[in-house]
Order: sequence, then C-alpha cells, then structure tokens
Amino acid sequence: MQTVVTDAGPYERLVTVQISETDLTSAKSAAASKLSQSMKIKGFRPGKAPVAIVEKMVGAEALRSEAIDEALPGALTEALREHEIVPATTPRLEEVRDIEGGVEAEVRVTLWPELDDLPDLSGRSVAVDIEPVGAEQIDGQVDRLRTQYAELEDVQRPGDSGDFVLINLSATRNGQPVEDATANDLLYEIGSASFLPGLDEVLGGASAGDIRETATTLPEGFGDHAGPADLKVLVKGVKARKLPEVDDEWVSSVTEFETEAELREAIEDDLGQLAVLGARRQFREQAMRQVVEDLEVELPEAIVEAEMEARVHNLAHQLEQQGIDMSNYLQLTGQDEQEFIDGLRVGAAHALKTRMLVDGVIRDEELEIGEGDLDDAMSVIARGANLEVDEVRRRMEESGEVVSLASDILRDRAIDVILDKVVAIDTDGNHVDLTLPDDNEDDGGTSSDVTAADESGSNPEGEEEE
Repeated sequence: MQTVVTDAGPYERLVTVQISETDLTSAKSAAASKLSQSMKIKGFRPGKAPVAIVEKMVGAEALRSEAIDEALPGALTEALREHEIVPATTPRLEEVRDIEGGVEAEVRVTLWPELDDLPDLSGRSVAVDIEPVGAEQIDGQVDRLRTQYAELEDVQRPGDSGDFVLINLSATRNGQPVEDATANDLLYEIGSASFLPGLDEVLGGASAGDIRETATTLPEGFGDHAGPADLKVLVKGVKARKLPEVDDEWVSSVTEFETEAELREAIEDDLGQLAVLGARRQFREQAMRQVVEDLEVELPEAIVEAEMEARVHNLAHQLEQQGIDMSNYLQLTGQDEQEFIDGLRVGAAHALKTRMLVDGVIRDEELEIGEGDLDDAMSVIARGANLEVDEVRRRMEESGEVVSLASDILRDRAIDVILDKVVAIDTDGNHVDLTLPDDNEDDGGTSSDVTAADESGSNPEGEEEE
C-alpha cells in the first residue's frame, strides 16, 4: 500500500492512502454483514446474507462505498504509524477517487501545534495583594468557635435570624393533610434555609404560641407527595444561643491551647498562611495568563473547534444534571448565543495556548518523572481518600489513570518552571514573599482546627436537631 504525505499549511498534512481491490473485496464482506444486520432477507438470519444478495439489494456503488468506509480507518492508522504522525483531532476525509487496482483516499490531518521557541520570561512581574490579618478577623474566628460550643436558652421575645424555634408543623393540599408531612417538636434555626421554602420568612418575628401559615413546596424527598402545599406552623418556644465567655479556662477545655493569647496567636498564623495561599493562587493565575496572552501563535481552526465542542459537551452534561437547558443557561448568565460562542472561542484558544507553552517547557527543560514521583503523588491521594497507597495504585492502574497522573505531575513542574522566572510584587513594586513555613500549598494542611471549624453552628452542643 502506497502512502504519500504532503504539507497543507501550518500544522496540516494531507495523507493519501491507497486501498487495493483485494482489500476492498475483504471489506465488502464485512460491510455486507453489517448492512444485513438491519435488513430482512428471506432465508437468512441477520448478518448472514451472502455478499452478492446484499449487493443486489443495496446496489453495487452503495456497497462499494460502505466497503471503503470499512477499510479506510485501518489503512489510515497504518499510514499514520508508518510516518509517525499523531493527529490532534479526528482526521477529515477530503476526497476518494478510483485508481487502477483500487481506490485512493485523501485525508486531512491536523497536528498539535508546537512552539519553536519559548517566550522570554525575564523581567516579568505580577502584582499580588496580601491583606494583613486584622483584629476583626481574629475576633470572627473566635466567635465561630464560641458559636460551635454555644448552649441554647429560652427567651421571651420574638425570634430573629440565628435564633432557634421549637415548632410543630403540618402540610395540607386542597384542605387535606399530606401524608408524612407532619413534624412535632422540631428545633429549627431561623434563617438557615435548611428545610421547606417559605419557612424562614414566616418564622421571622414569631413568638411562643403564634400560629403561622404560608405556601410552600414539598421537595422530591416526599415522593408522590412532592409539590405545592399549604404549611401551618405552631411556635412552641424561642431559644437563643448563649455564647461562652472567652478565658484561659474555657480555651484550654475546648482547644489544644492553654491560654486565650495562644489561641489568638494560632488563629493569626493560620489566617496569615491562608492569605499567602490566596496570593499564591492569584499569582499563579495572573502570571500564566500574562505569559499565555503574549504568545503570538496561529492555532489551527480544527483544533479550536474541537476544543469548543468538547467544552460545550461538558457544559451541556453539567447543565443536564441540574435540570437546566442551554437556552435557560444563556438567560441566567445574561448572554446571547453569539456572546456565548465568542467567550467559548476565547477560552478554548487560551487553553490550547497554555498546553503549547507547557509542552514547550517540558521539551526544552527535558522534564521527566520517575517512579518515586508517582509514589509520592499516590501517597498524597491515599491520605486524602483515607486509603492504603497500594489500594490507590491498584485502582489507578486498573482504570488507566496512572498516565493521566504522570501528565499532571509534568504539567505542574512545567508551570513551576515558568513561575520561578516571574516575580511577585506589591502595588509599590516591592518583592512579595509567597513562601510558607512548611512550603505546603495544600489548603487543608495549613489551617488548624480552629480556623477549619464547622461554620454552620446550627446544632449546638446539648440540643438534638430532628
């Protein structure tokens, strides 16, 4: 089989492959079998009719066309392997023509673009902002801790947001009680929006003994009873949080610290590290955006369109899971169709340029990873998933994710090479230090239990929420 490869523009190749009549004859048998799967041919089971009978029914030209479609993928794959061509998108058939002894197919192949030379990164800087930790932030974290350990006490006043009410409630529809839509002695936090729609609004300002009514919607968890309903609520009591006083004795009883001063110092350190982490993310995003936007490269339209299609597919899948169609999405985001397409194109081009830049750094810096790098990465994954490293490795090998993990490690290293050449500065042009004591970029590894405490505060100790 003869193959000819010719340049067809930047990152484009025309691959001409020949398919012999012998190969077409073999392909006809496979094509006839597939066609007869959906045909009712008297005396033959689906897929078992002879080639001659199928050809008579569909026509010689139609069967020959199907045979070419059957034979071409294998012939093209062999040709691409022979010439070490790796397509970036699905190859596109341009033309098929008859030749002596068979047919000749011309296929356009788009290659991944590469940077001949990396951009000059010297002298680049990115302004980042690290807000100093203030007393109000520290007080806020202390108050979160106090809320977590608050007790509830009865109060003789109308309930307000953040208060708790003890209620009985029942739902009706068309004057008839809704099955399984009744609750007694339910402790509910006003303003938490954690139960039925309309409940927070009707309970605001309610006092013990009040009866409130409102329209609501029972969620899908009510099964066949889900849908619009009328809600009646009896308020049996109002409770407010009683926050503990902050002193050394209380601090030592609920935290790892002995004194209030130690607690506040630890909170200040944690918040400072979180601020640095935020600045790191800001620096990383802005530095990469700056370098990528300065790249002057011509992207093949086929690759841009393929990236756009992939993004639309992923977005549509996410929206479908949320019960939103594309027209509603455009309305919610305030975009018309053209604005959406334009934004999609910009995002696709940026992603492709980023890949080109990263691939160029990996190539020029000769970045590689070893087995130890994979082991370290799997250890991090194992700790996060509370699994043994061997179990993580087994799962990743079975699912083929090891290659993806290796690519992620290489990508991160390439980005680190780029970022090492860009300087972080403040608004006055002074160098900003983005290092941490443990140089740990994992958010979860820098915060103590104090700053990572549950913010909800909706289930105070000593009170059981139903």
